[in-house]
Amino acid sequence: MLSLFVCFFLYASGAALSKLQEKQTDFGMQVFSQMALTTRDSNLALSPFGVASVLGMAQLGAAGETLKTLNSKMGFTLEEHGMARQQRLLQRDIASTEGVELASGVMVERKMVLEKGFRKGLRKAFQAFPHQLDFSKPYQALDIINAWVSDHTAGNIPSFLSSDALTDETRMVLLSALHFQGLWKVPFDPKMTQERLFQCANGSSVTVPMMRQTNRFKYGEFVTPDGVDYDVISVPYEGDALSMLLVVPFERDTPVSALVGELTSRRLQQWREEMRSVKRQLALPRFTLDSEVDLKTPLTSMGLGNMFNLAKADFTRITTEERLSVSKVLQKVKIELNEEGTKGSSVTSAIMFSRMAVEEITLDRPFLFLIQHNSTGAVLFMGQVNQPNQS
Repeated sequence: MLSLFVCFFLYASGAALSKLQEKQTDFGMQVFSQMALTTRDSNLALSPFGVASVLGMAQLGAAGETLKTLNSKMGFTLEEHGMARQQRLLQRDIASTEGVELASGVMVERKMVLEKGFRKGLRKAFQAFPHQLDFSKPYQALDIINAWVSDHTAGNIPSFLSSDALTDETRMVLLSALHFQGLWKVPFDPKMTQERLFQCANGSSVTVPMMRQTNRFKYGEFVTPDGVDYDVISVPYEGDALSMLLVVPFERDTPVSALVGELTSRRLQQWREEMRSVKRQLALPRFTLDSEVDLKTPLTSMGLGNMFNLAKADFTRITTEERLSVSKVLQKVKIELNEEGTKGSSVTSAIMFSRMAVEEITLDRPFLFLIQHNSTGAVLFMGQVNQPNQS
């Protein structure tokens, strides 16, 4: 009986993964793996598709070393012959699935002139058209972006960006929103749900509502290169277009981090090919999961740090009027799983900014000061200011 789960992936049934989809899946799961290294005891949710989509849009505007790095680390380029069309068709196929909504958004500073090639690339690959905002009024722009996100996640993510996310230096916000609501092909009977113990990663145990059903599932037993045994079970949604894969170590004391290396598109394909229909009793906790992450650190660890550096980033194919860099890559995911099915929403954004204007540095909070003799380096005085009006 399965009673613990590691992580899950929604995947579409049908033909083998396209080349672009494989590369995007691999890249997204690399980001997840990088984040999992620092969140061993915490819940974590990510939309690999959302990350790949937003950085794919950024890739269309990159040039020079920034473009080379993005192409290399992401494992694909949308400028390769046929790739833009493949991206468009991939999004069309996903969005045409019942219960799935997918949208790409581009919010641009109204005074910024975009290069024609960038506009064309966004339209061709993502069916996205720039929407002009006045970022000199960041709170107004914030309301517009959050309303867009709410509209494209069925209200599941009503407030995405916080009040400090945008400034008058913001020039562009790239967005990818995904919403999914699906019923299980065979619902769990609420009468079978019982309070049971769940063994947490830190060794403690908590009581959770555990759903149960006995049915035929696609199921497989696999082994990592390091010899760690684990199980994979596929739970289909109504219509059979989507399924949830549940992955769990066989040994109860094996940490889920031991399976991070298995997260590749090739391995997912192997699971699909080798799983067989068997009768099993599945016990799965009912849960709600909210995850909000800044992806700057994991992306930097993966070698993409230069796009966050204003001195090194090259996005001249977006505009040549001013130098741009990425300030933040943010993602918010909300998952609700119960006896009837699953509701999931995600939004991913890359916020781009420029510092052409003189930036104000305001010491409106406690600070330290040092008076230094420049030629010798001797510190003559130093102190801290916590209350300027107090002598």
